Amino acid sequence: MDEIGSSQSELFELQRQIEAAKQRLDLTLEAAGAAGAWMWDIAAQRLTADARFAALTGQDPLELANGVPTSRFFAGIHPEDVRRIRLAVAGILAGAEVFSKDYRLLKGDGGIRWVHAYGRTMLDELDQPVGFHGTLVDVTDRKRTEEQLRVAQTAGQIGTFEHTEGFGTVSVSGQFCRLLGLHPTTVLPVRTVNLLVHPEDRPIIDPDLPSRSQAEQNIEFRVTRADTGESRWLARRGEYQEDIEASGLRYIGVIYDITHSKRIEERLRLSNEMLSENVRERTRERNQVWQNSRDLLTVIGVDGIIRDVNPAWHTILGYEQFTLIGRSFVDLAGEQGRDSATGLVAFDRDRPPTSSEMALAATDGSLHWFSWNAAAEGELIYLYGHNITAERKQTEILRETEALLRQSQKMEAVGQLTGGIAHDFNNMLTGVIGSLDVMKRRIASQRYDDLDRFMDAAITSAQRAASLTHRLLAFSRRQSLDRKPTDVVPLINSMRDLLTRTLGERISLQTILPDSSWQAVTDANQLENAVLNLAINARDAMPEGGQLTIEVTNVALAKAQIAGIDGLIAGDYVRVTVTDTGEGMPPEVIDKAFDPFFTTKPIGQGTGLGLSMIYGFVHQSGGHVELASAVGEGTAVSLYLPRNLQEPVEAVSSEAAPTPLGRGETVLIVEDDPAVRLLVIDVLEELGYVALEAADSSKALPILQSGTRIDLLISDVGLPGLNGRQLADIARQTRPQLRVLFITGYAAMAASRSEFLGAGMDMITKPFAMDELATKIRSMLLSI
Repeated sequence: MDEIGSSQSELFELQRQIEAAKQRLDLTLEAAGAAGAWMWDIAAQRLTADARFAALTGQDPLELANGVPTSRFFAGIHPEDVRRIRLAVAGILAGAEVFSKDYRLLKGDGGIRWVHAYGRTMLDELDQPVGFHGTLVDVTDRKRTEEQLRVAQTAGQIGTFEHTEGFGTVSVSGQFCRLLGLHPTTVLPVRTVNLLVHPEDRPIIDPDLPSRSQAEQNIEFRVTRADTGESRWLARRGEYQEDIEASGLRYIGVIYDITHSKRIEERLRLSNEMLSENVRERTRERNQVWQNSRDLLTVIGVDGIIRDVNPAWHTILGYEQFTLIGRSFVDLAGEQGRDSATGLVAFDRDRPPTSSEMALAATDGSLHWFSWNAAAEGELIYLYGHNITAERKQTEILRETEALLRQSQKMEAVGQLTGGIAHDFNNMLTGVIGSLDVMKRRIASQRYDDLDRFMDAAITSAQRAASLTHRLLAFSRRQSLDRKPTDVVPLINSMRDLLTRTLGERISLQTILPDSSWQAVTDANQLENAVLNLAINARDAMPEGGQLTIEVTNVALAKAQIAGIDGLIAGDYVRVTVTDTGEGMPPEVIDKAFDPFFTTKPIGQGTGLGLSMIYGFVHQSGGHVELASAVGEGTAVSLYLPRNLQEPVEAVSSEAAPTPLGRGETVLIVEDDPAVRLLVIDVLEELGYVALEAADSSKALPILQSGTRIDLLISDVGLPGLNGRQLADIARQTRPQLRVLFITGYAAMAASRSEFLGAGMDMITKPFAMDELATKIRSMLLSI
């Protein structure tokens, strides 16, 4: 009994050593300080590993650092373990999550080293495996301790048994029987032995034997004692050997009671569960986040030097880890991001983290935008960069789409105006041509009386046509919202002719415009667009005719009046209401009236963008839109525009100044339209200038490149061949101080004049009055 007690003490001591060895292994795995690390790239079939992995497997560390074929993962594995490890790796590559195996490595001196490999798969956004990484730890000491336990168990005569493959009985010792609560005997049926084992645990005698000899088959299991019904924990240790006589496998093993150690283990587990599990889980989560995060995770010192980066730096920007460690984070941000990067490095620990947007250039030169946050711990700063490049691109796309929708809506309105405008243009041209024809006839017959009346009629018709042209071009021009103080009443008055033509003869137009109307803060061009589109909608709603009323009112909205209206604040507003006497709208149409692309018009007669674009424009202006309608009673749309609270700036009127005369300066006029060129030359000569002319750039270049004195170049922009700007650039190569005045009939060119014009250049838009041309020429020549 003393010997058995001594043997049990030794077993308990060895068991304690095993548990301590397991604990050391777990700590080693967690810290990974003495572990070798590997990364298996599934797509590229490349394996990279550190120097410790190379030392354990007997490979060249430089080759492993630079990447080798994945077959090198199995280098040095004991031949008897290769197949088992390959099967386990195949499972990982097929999608299994965890790889945890002990196996043997052959040392250079012929010895054997036991290692434990622990790894995990990395999944992409489709949950497909893209990588396999882990650590490799030397566990030879633990294996030696287990071997010592096996020898002690065999020598301790604690409970031995022996079973041969294919036999229904097992040879046992007396102690074996006593551990199971059976009467001592030498032979027991296999069924009797296994029935005492807990159904969830492995049986003592394996029903499925291995296909070939294995070093050991060690298990722990619960049994229900046959005599008392008590549940006890037992351990089985042993090994399979070839049985030459029986031509099969024979298992020789021992069992012993481990209930006491299991109870101690359970108490320890319960007492340390919270601390241990939390630490392990946090460590696993941290490692998983670090490896798999799509954000740029960066560790820097308080000196701004990068200490570590996660794999996302390579995935997103193409940087290898070793190329970034040791670099300055501020320098990496470049000049544009230097201020933001400096703010992150100079992180104030006394304040909560703040977000900062900053761009970084990838190795291919592309720019990626990130939203950065910082957190400090000790002497380190942890940076988190969330990729917002796609969001910024989406924002830009939305802005461009909004601009295109607004332009489409404008052009829809212009298209609907075409018929009426063509009719009015013909009327205006008839006034011009008819007046000139009458004047020509009267002059031919020497009847000079009453010529002024026909001259005034021609000029008036031409000015009306020019005004209409400018208004249409300005209306259809693409431009961003330009909010500024706007006098709404004069703007509505200026649209009366356009609105009258739009509505037609069957619809009367009434305006209620107070003299004391406030200025509104809005985009005048967009407001014109909104009013015109509302007028078009009203016209279409009154096919049998009716009345359209436009009313401007000063209103003050209190908090109670704007309750439930998002983005609107109490205050003063200028209200523009467009009311028709048309068909009206039912409630279900009113609910959808401001939805993009919603329209009740037939296919091809409307895009459904009108009211939605008006709604967006007014809200961008800081206002609100109200819609009131009833079937058979008409519709009223009210635009609430914020009042201008700044001091209004009134235009200073001045009396017409006399036409400035020239002083003999030489002016070269380049114009491909003979009628325009004739008029400009005649005016220049009457004003006292020396006028030279050319019909296009090819005829103007010889004059410009000659020694002829030229004080000013007047050129049309849209010339055949070289355009006006190209001609001016060539002229300034030999005449760098030459003043240039461009004339153009395209309003959009005037809108982009800051980009088009250089120093010493100016522009005048056709059609223009001759006094206006004379004033512009004189001012440019006086600036020399």
